[in-house]
Order: sequence, then structure tokens, then C-alpha cells
Amino acid sequence: MMPANSSASIKLLNKEDKTELYRVFLSNSTQFCGHFFCIDTTSYCKLSIMKYSSAVGNFVLGSLFTLLMASEFAFKENNSKSVSVNYQWNVPSLPEQISFANERVPLERWDVKEKFDREFLLNYYDPGMIIYLIKLANRNFPVISERLRANGVPDDFKYLCIAESNMQSWAVSSSGAVGYWQFLNGTGAGYGLEVSSQVDQRQDLKKSTDAACMYLKAAYAKFGNWTAAAASYNCGMGGYNSQASFQHTNNYYDLQLPEETNKYIFRILTFKYLIENAKQLGFNVEDEEKYQPIATKTITVSSTIPDLAQFAIDNGTSYKILRLLNPWLKGRSLIVSNGKNYTIQLPAQSTALK
Repeated sequence: MMPANSSASIKLLNKEDKTELYRVFLSNSTQFCGHFFCIDTTSYCKLSIMKYSSAVGNFVLGSLFTLLMASEFAFKENNSKSVSVNYQWNVPSLPEQISFANERVPLERWDVKEKFDREFLLNYYDPGMIIYLIKLANRNFPVISERLRANGVPDDFKYLCIAESNMQSWAVSSSGAVGYWQFLNGTGAGYGLEVSSQVDQRQDLKKSTDAACMYLKAAYAKFGNWTAAAASYNCGMGGYNSQASFQHTNNYYDLQLPEETNKYIFRILTFKYLIENAKQLGFNVEDEEKYQPIATKTITVSSTIPDLAQFAIDNGTSYKILRLLNPWLKGRSLIVSNGKNYTIQLPAQSTALK
């Protein structure tokens, strides 16, 4: 910036220099801060350095003019180039038929098909999440399936766990539901899960799956089909029963339910279809790319652990790994009451830094 009393000699440009100066002005406008250009029919271009009092205004006007002209030229240049598109958005096909827990889904109905189509499209075009779920399922599904089988609940309910939490132990809903199967504090305790400042078994995959099975079996006994039992997991047995009584049917596909529940079964079906037909649908995840089960050893503790970090070190690992393998541990210590015990997972091989 020039001082307020600055002056400079001005060179008049001849006709041959006009085009070059105009080009330089457009392409190097930032080098002319505080300068003002006047173009007239006599001298073609005259450059005068204004006093400081008007420099700011002239700079703003000059910059705007430069940007407008430069963008116009760039737009014309870009328009002259051909644009090639290397991708397409395709509409994936829905299956001709699908079932949930061996109960047929009536896809011949337009309302059912369109609800399924919506959930399928929204998730199909979120490929990063689908690939992540395919990878994570390789680790978590064997654990979930084993507990479902032990409790007499159909294997398709493992997809309900995805619909609830994406199989994340730390998932927390806006209503305060926590863990893999999204139990509220009081609800979890009602199904045998311990929830305290030091322990939250809603984040224990095996125990929370057992608790979910208790609920689902009770809902199945009440409504007589697994689809209704699954839907009630979203809106509660009381909420589902109220709608069923008013509408004189407990058939999920015939009920008008809260919007979240209206799409809930179709969200579960979407994950089932995407994961079971991943390769056919274009999600190419090789076996070696999937998350593998972690080799662990189990120990049972029946006395208080005052320092979990030191406990981890003493057992050849770190506090971080201890928490990752046992996300239900919430504090820095674990108080064990008389007659009580906890099962803790530790790495099969030492992970301690040397």
C-alpha cells in the first residue's frame, strides 16, 4: 500500500500495448492493489495511482471488475470443453420374494413393495456403511447367531441388531437406549442386565442378545408371529397391541403404525438382502478383508479389581484393549460384591508393548 502523499510517474501506453496490458491486468489483478485504470478513446489506457483516501474504494471496484471478467472468460473456456461422465446411477432390482423368520413378505402389494424399495435404495446407495457392516458381521454374527439359536429365536433376528445399532456397543439413541440391542436403563434391568456406574451389560454382546431373546419370545407368545414381535421391539408391546386392537388385526403389513415402526421391518429386510447377496449386488468384500474374530481367553473374577489399568498390564495387555474386548466395563475399577463374579475377555496372546 502506498503512503497517502505518494506520487509516481505515469507512462502512457501506445496502441500496441493495450491488449497486453488488459491481459496482464486480468490475470494479475492482485499485483495492482490500490491502482486505478482509466480507458479512454484518446490514449487507450492511462494508469494513475490515486491517493490513499480513495485507494480502498478503487481497489474493491477494480477487484470486482477483474473477477467478473475473469469468470466470464473462464466460463466461456469451460463451455468450449466437452464434459465426460464416468458414472451412472442405476436402479437395483428388488428380489421377487423374501421372507423374515420364515414368514413370507407380501411383495405383490404395492404399499409393501414401495416401503421395501425405499429402505433398500437409501441403504444400497450408502456403500461405505454396507461394506463396513459386511466386514463387522463376520466377527459379530457368529456370537449373535449362537445366542439366538440357544434361546430358540430365528437367526434372521441378527439383522434386527444391525437395524438397532449397526452392531455398535457404544450406540446411544436420542431416548437414552444403549448398546447392541438398544435397551433403556430400566428395560435392560427388567431383562436381567446390570446397569451401574461401573458395569453396563447392555454393551455386552452375549448378555444383551440373551436379554433381547427374552423380549422377543414374550412378544411372539403375545402376537403369534415373529414379524409382529420384531416390529414391537421398535414401538413396544403395549404400543403394538394398542394399534392392533384398534385396527382389528395384528398383521404388521396391514397396520398403520408410527412412521419409525412402519419402516422398521423393511429396514431389517434390507440388511438381510444386502448382506446375504452382497457379491451379486456389487459389494465385493473378500474373506481376508473382513474383520476376523479376535482370539481371546476368558477369566472369571470374584473379587474387587481396584485398578483396571494395572489389572490389564498384569495380564499382558493394556487398559484400552481391555475396554475394547469388554465394553461393558465403564470405570477405572470393578467392585465385586460377595457371591458375585464377572467374566472378562483378555487377548489370547499378550498385547503389551515391549
